[in-house]
Amino acid sequence: MKRGAFAMRTFRLACVAAALLSGANPASAQAASPATGYKADASIFIGNATVPYSVFASPESRAFFPNMLAEGDKAPPLTAPIEQNRAFYDRMNSARAARMQQIYPVKIAAGRIANVAVDVVLPAQGVAPANQARVLINLHGGAFLWGAHSGGLVEAIPIAGVGRVKVVTVDYREGPEHVFPAATDDVVAVYRELLKHYQPANVGIYGCSAGGILTGEVTARLIHDQLPLPGAIGMFCAGVTPLGGDESYIASPLNGKPIPPRSMQLGDLPYFKGASADDPLVFPANSPALLAKFPPTLLISGTRDMAMSAVIHSHTLLDRAGVEAELHVWDGMWHSFFSDPDMPESKDAYRVIWRFFDRHLGH
Repeated sequence: MKRGAFAMRTFRLACVAAALLSGANPASAQAASPATGYKADASIFIGNATVPYSVFASPESRAFFPNMLAEGDKAPPLTAPIEQNRAFYDRMNSARAARMQQIYPVKIAAGRIANVAVDVVLPAQGVAPANQARVLINLHGGAFLWGAHSGGLVEAIPIAGVGRVKVVTVDYREGPEHVFPAATDDVVAVYRELLKHYQPANVGIYGCSAGGILTGEVTARLIHDQLPLPGAIGMFCAGVTPLGGDESYIASPLNGKPIPPRSMQLGDLPYFKGASADDPLVFPANSPALLAKFPPTLLISGTRDMAMSAVIHSHTLLDRAGVEAELHVWDGMWHSFFSDPDMPESKDAYRVIWRFFDRHLGH
């Protein structure tokens, strides 16, 4: 259940970075908010109020939720060296990927495509005949700081297993060593190389959190560079806009954390040092004309995900631009909830993801 630490780590990053950059110290920012926390029955207390766990969520997710929050509290401090954070999340993701392999047997081969490190994930029973000419590209989450290899496997294994399809998960360059657009460059290079073997209409790209943002950025770059577009994309727990809206504040107390003084900003992430939030290649929503050229897009979130408002608004903007956009939101679910494969909600998400790509990709 350690995978849940990623969700809570992201909330902590949002709260503490916002406090520091707004001139407050984290302790005073927390003191200004009502006391928040969680109970063993999965309820949340905010001051004197108690918020019960969603009656629409599964018993499995109710049992998992407080354990997920407790594991999140064990994450390294935000000031820890990046190597320590990466080691922590690699251990966490490796354990989760091992569990996923028990449920969805796959074959994994590490390699390089266009000189970019990748893992190629294939279903153990073989790629389905209908998918021989198809491939999915996964872009892992991790705040553009961690998630390489094991984090990508967490996102690739269940989709490869459910869809019986080949998934290439990309270990793109991250911060703080690299800055935008390094990750975009890496993914575009992999995509262009795969186009030597696959028709663009038969390629799908998807990612969660940072990987969801990157999926939008890669799509924007392909449009900008007038390259063939993939048949469909998926942006999960992220969208084409910055974080903001109600959920960027409400999600924290619904996950037992203080209300942040502001939404996470682009500059809070080392990878985006020097980048502009007004750049359509960073946030495609800045250009309605560019957005109108997006391929069919799947968006996924949960009602306790701090990115939910951005995801919902991204769906609105894509729909307004005439894009075939599909939105799914699970009640009571948190950021990157489907990283735990044992919950019914996760299995629903895998089914939705594969159904979407199966419907929109060519053969």
